[in-house]
Amino acid sequence: MKSNDVDTDLVARAQKGDKRAFDLLVLKYQRRIMRLLARMVRDVDELEDLAQETFIKAYRAINQFRGDSAFYTWLYRIAINTARNWQARQYRQPRTVDPFENEDGETFDQVENLTDISTPDSVLFSKQVAKAIQDTLTKLPDELRTALELREVEGMTYEEISQAMGCPIGTVRSRIFRAREAVANALRTLREGGEL
Repeated sequence: MKSNDVDTDLVARAQKGDKRAFDLLVLKYQRRIMRLLARMVRDVDELEDLAQETFIKAYRAINQFRGDSAFYTWLYRIAINTARNWQARQYRQPRTVDPFENEDGETFDQVENLTDISTPDSVLFSKQVAKAIQDTLTKLPDELRTALELREVEGMTYEEISQAMGCPIGTVRSRIFRAREAVANALRTLREGGEL
């Protein structure tokens, strides 16, 4: 049985009042929602509350889910909106994606994992690349950064991102292109020895 089929079954059961079915959806997507929120919110003390708020909103609105998109796409949209609302209340900027994050959302310091053949210049350059990427992502507008994160980090399709962000696929493609272009320009500037 495919993941979407399992989700469809669990959603249908949750819509009929089966709280255990919704609990299974929470267990399935809790880590992914936490990773998504962690990239948008700097305050780690708020992450669990925001994740809980996301799932509460999803639970209250479960009967409004029509299945036009995958359940996780719908849930991601709720999480993104919850984070944006929190940001608006707190007047804070979202945290950027750590360029050295593994697929489980765990971060590690790439420089420490270099082999002994690393030279001080290559270590410095690695740090400069990471800083250039992080600085560029920090400066991007929310909609560009979010689209790029959903594509590159979460691995969502353009259609899923379109549904999650509530905009046409063409807009998603444009946002991702512009975000990638900004990162490429920053790295080009760094490679050419210029100032960022």
